[in-house]
Amino acid sequence: MYTAIGYAAQSATTPLAPVKFERRSPRPDDVAIEILYCGVCHSDIHQARNEWGIAVYPLMPGHEIVGKVTAIGANVSKHKVGDLVGVGCMVDSCRSCDACQANLEQYCLEGPTMTYATPDRVDGSNTMGGYSDSIVVSEHFVVRIPQKLDLASAAPILCAGITTYSPLKHYGVKAGDKVGILGMGGLGHMGIKFAKALGAEVTLFTRSASKAEEARRQGADHVIVSTDAEQMKAAAGHFDFLLDTIPVQHDLNPYLDTLRFDGVHILVGLIEPVDPPMHAGKLVMSRRVLAGSLIGGIAETQEVLDFCAEHDITCDIEMLDIRQINEAYARMIAGDVKYRFVIDMATLKV
Repeated sequence: MYTAIGYAAQSATTPLAPVKFERRSPRPDDVAIEILYCGVCHSDIHQARNEWGIAVYPLMPGHEIVGKVTAIGANVSKHKVGDLVGVGCMVDSCRSCDACQANLEQYCLEGPTMTYATPDRVDGSNTMGGYSDSIVVSEHFVVRIPQKLDLASAAPILCAGITTYSPLKHYGVKAGDKVGILGMGGLGHMGIKFAKALGAEVTLFTRSASKAEEARRQGADHVIVSTDAEQMKAAAGHFDFLLDTIPVQHDLNPYLDTLRFDGVHILVGLIEPVDPPMHAGKLVMSRRVLAGSLIGGIAETQEVLDFCAEHDITCDIEMLDIRQINEAYARMIAGDVKYRFVIDMATLKV
């Protein structure tokens, strides 16, 4: 055991504040990492404020972690001291179920061990995330950061990136497909970049006409203002895929109408009940699919990092002093960030 420092919430109503806590010494298959950067995800806010009802306190968020290996366990073979590495949303799983054996650890039938606020599978301690100076993780759940990538802007690829890349790959998006991206926040702007890099014709659906120029800068070919009934009507039956990154309840029915037969509407932002109700006829009458997708497995997370390096894809970020983390949360809720905060962990030691 050793003493680490970081920022944590002590309850659902208290702000994040500095804490000292104990990290475990590396087990034989563990990698110890000095954290250099950590992205800030909206799910960090949900968890810190117990908005999903599953928080465990003290709660230290952070699952978009980039850092340098400082020590390795005796059985580690994939990483060495000095390597630049990343840790995403998971730090363990059962590793033996059908999902884990298929490199889909995010769907572990026993439930994956998340990077924070989850019992460690060995000692039962509460996992603590990346808003800290260091972390210790099994090598299986540590990925390599390609040399070509900027370290800070690579951090959100470990959540926002893999969340949008995985479903596009799984459902076979290819050159010439017509893909609609719903929403343009941290997830949506990455979805635009990935779909474009895969060769698709990309359209952003947004409620705000003012986002059109920015969407095209991100790579979108077209923009549809979803509140404009005429624009939505003109798009009927047009799209092969919709990647829905909207994180709040919204009416799916108008979007389903824009899919061609056999089209696929993929939810990655919504984990609440669909409201208002979806009309099943919109699926049945055109053999459309309503699907969901959760992050990606470890192998696919390495794949997306390599894909980003190959295609010069990065996440648009704003660097953050960790002492401003609570103000950053308020700005995120207000939509005042383009498109992801990344904490410079050097500010933890100032």
